[in-house]
Amino acid sequence: MDMMDALIAGGWLMVPLLGCSLAATVIIIERLWTLRARRIAPYGLGQEVCRLVARGQVNLYWLEGHSPLGGVLAAGLRNARLGHEQVRARLQEAATAVIHDMERFLSPLGTIAAITPLIGLLGTVVGMIEVFAVIVTGDGASRTADLAGGISRALVTTAAGLTVAIPSLMFHRYFQRRVEDITVRMEEQAGQVVEYLAHYPGELVLAERHGDESRPGQRGDEPLEADGRIAPRVKQP
Repeated sequence: MDMMDALIAGGWLMVPLLGCSLAATVIIIERLWTLRARRIAPYGLGQEVCRLVARGQVNLYWLEGHSPLGGVLAAGLRNARLGHEQVRARLQEAATAVIHDMERFLSPLGTIAAITPLIGLLGTVVGMIEVFAVIVTGDGASRTADLAGGISRALVTTAAGLTVAIPSLMFHRYFQRRVEDITVRMEEQAGQVVEYLAHYPGELVLAERHGDESRPGQRGDEPLEADGRIAPRVKQP
């Protein structure tokens, strides 16, 4: 039995199963591409931010565009003047948004994993109803084609439902675990930055360009913003 024969034998219930299969495939491919740890929370970013803080060259715009973790760290640094509690609060809010984005489409994938066996079971029930309806008429011997069709629908839809549900459930659990692992990595690196800021002895300088250095003719060695103004110094509480 090829794919087309299976679709025909399964009847109309194969249509939602086919739709669920296509949706699950798209979600799995998209999440595999999106949930890459090196894209969301690259190793060493927290330490690099600490080094930039020490040199007074923290470029918030570069940091925001670097990765989702960079956006989380930039959100905390922008509120450094408000105290460490506010930094932690902003980090938590930004991290929550990143986690929510990482969990996108996982709920539909879990729903597909849950409902496709039920659709297959419904096909089994419908097929068995057809079989018993033929038997009850008393001429089952002369209607073997109808009997075979009902049994085929009962088996094909169940098999199709399980075929879609098993990989969907496996990838749903896998993506959940990956989100947890990336979240832990983000927390570790954000914690490094918060701890460094808590013990930073000087004033926090927020530069506007990565690697921006002082220019002759400016006051002292102050870092500059993109328009040439002196970047603000943020006092640590």
